[in-house]
Amino acid sequence: MSQVSKHPARPGTPPKIPHAPAEQQAQRQSKAYALMASGTMVSRILGFIRTALLAVAIGSSTTMADIFEKANVIPTIIFMLLAGGIFNVVLVPQLIKASKASDRGSAYTSKLVTLTIVVMGLATVLLVSMAGPLIKVLTLNWTEPMIAMGTTFAYWCLPQIFFYGVYAVIGQVLNAHNRFTAYMWSPVANNVVQILTIGTFIVLFGSYGGGNDQLDGWTSSQTVLLAGGATLGIVVQALALFLPLRRIGLNLRPDFSWRGMGLRHVGKLAAWTLGSMMVGNIASLVNSKFVSAATNAREGMPFGGANIPGEQALNTSQLITVLPHSIFALTLATMLFNEFTKAFHEKRRGDIAPLLSRGLRTTAVPIVFATVAFIVLAGPLGRLFAGSSSTAMLQGAAIGQLLLLTTLGLPFKSIHFFMIRVFFAEEDTKTPMLIQTVIAVLCVVLAFGAVQVLPATEIARAVALIYGATNVLSAVIAHVLVVRRYGDYGVAQVIDSYVRIGVMAALSGMAGAGVLWLLGGYSWGFAWSSIGSAIISIAVVGSVMAVVYIVLLRLIRSEELDNFLGPLARRIPVLRR
Repeated sequence: MSQVSKHPARPGTPPKIPHAPAEQQAQRQSKAYALMASGTMVSRILGFIRTALLAVAIGSSTTMADIFEKANVIPTIIFMLLAGGIFNVVLVPQLIKASKASDRGSAYTSKLVTLTIVVMGLATVLLVSMAGPLIKVLTLNWTEPMIAMGTTFAYWCLPQIFFYGVYAVIGQVLNAHNRFTAYMWSPVANNVVQILTIGTFIVLFGSYGGGNDQLDGWTSSQTVLLAGGATLGIVVQALALFLPLRRIGLNLRPDFSWRGMGLRHVGKLAAWTLGSMMVGNIASLVNSKFVSAATNAREGMPFGGANIPGEQALNTSQLITVLPHSIFALTLATMLFNEFTKAFHEKRRGDIAPLLSRGLRTTAVPIVFATVAFIVLAGPLGRLFAGSSSTAMLQGAAIGQLLLLTTLGLPFKSIHFFMIRVFFAEEDTKTPMLIQTVIAVLCVVLAFGAVQVLPATEIARAVALIYGATNVLSAVIAHVLVVRRYGDYGVAQVIDSYVRIGVMAALSGMAGAGVLWLLGGYSWGFAWSSIGSAIISIAVVGSVMAVVYIVLLRLIRSEELDNFLGPLARRIPVLRR
């Protein structure tokens, strides 16, 4: 179970183009997928740059980093808790239906946008007024100065909730009219704004140099630039959608006649999905509260407690591990989801098992490699997001430790994701909700137990391990339920594929570890000396591992590699050999 991203979930369905020849339609859909995927990729890369710069500005395993992370993540989780599921699950079918009307959905969309602005505006005002109590409830063992600083940050960050709502509803309106690109690319504008503001912060106030006195010397100007810049990025992300919205020509206007919009009926149909999202986000809030105990535990410790990971370090490790899942597993699952859905509609249940087997075996190629790569490169990856202070190596090691603990569950996270797509394709949202509830409750119970028996300095590591372990459990539960309902999907063949691919990935990992050893990756050498050296080390070791991995898979004539590289091989002849 992972932390919530700073961007609400976005749909990945390509536009449907009626009356076009099949080949032309496929080409346009491929182009749409490429534009959407490239937007996500660019946004992720810029997100990494933003996180690395933030560590330079205020550190990663530091008091200020954890306080700012708490205030800046709360708006995302609360938005997803209150309304995220409604925007992504309930509104999509309603907007698509409205877009078929004679006015192209103008009247309905006007009502919906007006309702969103009013409801999200009132909710945001209420939550901003409760900034202090929210910080107190969602933290553990924080001192009064920490709570005061967190409250100040929250005043600046909580308005993001309103603009997340505007971004989500306008984005869904654009999607309903087959305008996907702006919705996928507007987070890029958000990251650019935040990178510029953090860069300005470093120029004006300098970078974090180490020590434990951040609160004593912090100024209002620093707060305005750091927290205000974070909120400005979300504002720009939302406003960037209004230009493409205007080009649709819907002629939107304020409309307070909200009766008869049909939201209650559709909401009932999506109740299980909405419940699943609520359970997951509540669990995230509770677990982040437990992890926040590390912030106060650092006080007075040698090197400012730089070796003690907290909420910022944990979320950074999650940001790293979710990347291959988002790029590869999500893309493959999105494409196969359409095939699952078509098979169910055409009463071809016998095709479900082969499709699932193919998807699981194909995604093993990138995901298993990424797992091994993260294990080998945990240190340099942690150093990349640890800033430039005198304690940067210790902070990088803290992130690297969390990365190791969560990475072990990465393949199972993707396996679980593939399996629940089958239930969604059959329009069964109850089963995924039950799995999510069991995992979320177990996560909270285990984290609570960790708080009772472990010192606060170890809570983040314990929660990282819990996330990794529960990813394994969620895959096992999904497997049992899939087999019970749809029969054997070729489990033996899937396991055989993962074992063979795993062995090749492990051999490539040994080669990579050897190169990293030469670069001082295991002796506080070159790979740890700076952010630049970490980037070089990651690039060199990753390239060696990738070449060895692909060569080994070619030698064993891996069918999975051919399936994974198929679309690329048709365009790059060298990959066929």
